[in-house]
Amino acid sequence: MRHLAQVQKHQLSGKLNLRLLAVQEAEYTWAILTEEKVIPLAEVLKSSDAEQLHEGLLILLELSPTGEIKHIENATNWVLDLIKTYLTSGITPAFLQQETERAEQWRQTLTLQTQELARRSLEVEARREQIQALEESLKREREGEN
Repeated sequence: MRHLAQVQKHQLSGKLNLRLLAVQEAEYTWAILTEEKVIPLAEVLKSSDAEQLHEGLLILLELSPTGEIKHIENATNWVLDLIKTYLTSGITPAFLQQETERAEQWRQTLTLQTQELARRSLEVEARREQIQALEESLKREREGEN
């Protein structure tokens, strides 16, 4: 699973750890982790990889199902892409909330219109049946007069 993490330095030992911040649930869906989970770095990274990491750095990492780090990369370009894609065009959480509310209002309006059309259809069908019954009755009366 793909995670967003921050490099932290342990206060007592001075060793680097990764604090997991969020997890990718689908291609464009992430969830903030509410429980703090920390992965010690010394055990899983080669010294050359660890030298590139510093306290406060945001990284993206791929974890195996067993919790082992499969891939690690600096998150700077990823964050900049998010900013370029979503924040420079005015797509804000407030805007998304407004659009969600508008879509819900449209859905409710369409539901009401569908219900109204169904009601009218039933009325038309009932009137058609009444007309057919009157036609049959009129036909019987004419046949009875003859």
